[in-house]
Amino acid sequence: MTNINISLPQLQVFFFIFLRVGAIIMTVPVFDSKNIPILFKAGLVFAISIILFPILKLDNAPFTAEAIPFGIGIIGEIMLGVTIGLSVRLIFAGIQLAGQVAGFQMGFAIANIMDPVASAQVPVIAALKNLIAMLIFLAVNAHHWFLRALVDSFRLVPPFGFQFTNSLMEHLVRLGGNMFIIAIKVGAPIMAVMLLTSVAFGLIARTVPQMHIFIVAIPVKILIGLLFLVFSLPFFSFFLKQIFNGLGNDIILLLRAM
Repeated sequence: MTNINISLPQLQVFFFIFLRVGAIIMTVPVFDSKNIPILFKAGLVFAISIILFPILKLDNAPFTAEAIPFGIGIIGEIMLGVTIGLSVRLIFAGIQLAGQVAGFQMGFAIANIMDPVASAQVPVIAALKNLIAMLIFLAVNAHHWFLRALVDSFRLVPPFGFQFTNSLMEHLVRLGGNMFIIAIKVGAPIMAVMLLTSVAFGLIARTVPQMHIFIVAIPVKILIGLLFLVFSLPFFSFFLKQIFNGLGNDIILLLRAM
């Protein structure tokens, strides 16, 4: 019969590993979907924690039996995991924003569908771009960065080592601003062609006032928008691959700022 002897410091280290892994898994794309059962997420977090526990070798991690430092450590682990997940959620938020603006210009302002990931109604073009981005995210194995980030996070930020510094705040603000940059770059082809189309219809309405321009413009703008949406897919795919390939560096910079 095998005896498993786990000391109290080791149990505390495992608990902090479990918290950090759980916070990341619950906030990153794909795994944060409400359609995935909670028991499956909990089992996945527990399995990853068991695998990482002997690999990390945190024998020299600090131990405390006091309630207040222990509670602060729990909050720090959760905030660290949520921060890493937020850095990726902002990328997908920028993609959804680009789809929402493009859909509004195409005439799909009230055409919403139910997003199973967010469990909320989102514009149809935003849902389409988000789905394509999710597939590219998995195709380039960008989700593997979170497994690497888990190992590196304990090396850079050990248990009880999380600090919300000014440098971390600057990185989060920069990522928030980068969300709008991503939205503009992703939606630029459709935004530009929709602007030119609106200008063209405005000139036609001035030169040919007898034409019911609003009746003609709606289907034409939808057709032109869908065509350029298809034409911009190679650029969209190439741009997202560049962003996801640089995701690891952004996560490491966040960890160093903590």
